Amino acid sequence: MIYKPLGKTNLKTSVIGFGAAPLGNEFGAIDEAESARAVGYAIDHGINFFDTSPYYGRTLSETRLGKALQGRRNQIILASKCGRYDVDKFDFSHARISASVEESLTRLRTDYLDIFTAHDIEFGEREQVINETIPAMRRLQEQGKVRYVGISGLPIKLLADISQRGQVDTIITYCHFNLMVRDLDTWLTPTAEANQIGLINAAALHLRILTREGPTAKHPAPASVKAAGAQVVARLEAAGLEPAVAAVAYSLTHPYAASMLVGMSTVKEVSANLGALEMQIPPEVLADIDKIIEPVKNTLWPSGRPENDDL
Repeated sequence: MIYKPLGKTNLKTSVIGFGAAPLGNEFGAIDEAESARAVGYAIDHGINFFDTSPYYGRTLSETRLGKALQGRRNQIILASKCGRYDVDKFDFSHARISASVEESLTRLRTDYLDIFTAHDIEFGEREQVINETIPAMRRLQEQGKVRYVGISGLPIKLLADISQRGQVDTIITYCHFNLMVRDLDTWLTPTAEANQIGLINAAALHLRILTREGPTAKHPAPASVKAAGAQVVARLEAAGLEPAVAAVAYSLTHPYAASMLVGMSTVKEVSANLGALEMQIPPEVLADIDKIIEPVKNTLWPSGRPENDDL
């Protein structure tokens, strides 16, 4: 395993992070016992960063992860979130943030979080996040309930603005550095580097577009992006590469991002993703992929309040 410093925090995260959304049945029902084995297997093989949220499975992910981590909490960096609690339920108020951390600590069976992240902040009011949410999280830091404070979301211009004005420790960004989209360095990386903010990447599979199974019908990307993604998958398969693992391998190449969060719930999935550490996509394959995605490169979709969206 490779470990990288997370900005100016004193944390060093494994470059592959365990995304615990699948533990909340976010992508279909899972075997709880197998997911617990996957957590243990990940720790045994050097993965030390685990990220969850009360939104994933509407508290189910936190509950299952807390149970699986019993006896091993001190071996890992544990992150959870606040502010988002259902598909259309958001609350970034001081009172809700303060209550939310207590609920998460109970479900995760711990007395502190290493990272506490405001979840999908584009659905909140920008000035509230800066002037109420982040200060509330800082007070929890002063109380020893969280070690570091961060934000997450899709629009990177918004993340860059709030991370700098709100002076956060970490940022989780998704769908901005993978085989389909490469615009992370245009807006967000320079801000993160200049302020020594820890950068965490996610969605190497572009929300499952870069898998054999393909995205669900609810995927928000335009049909042209999904079609290009299917061609990328076919090109990787023609090269003898497992598409999902190759997608993770590519996303691991970002020089500043400290960790790549990957959703996992089985030992097989953890093992496959660990294989990305040793995989290199041949230059000629990457060149072909660049040609495939050129018509739709960096195409994303609206997310959150219109005034917060990059588009």
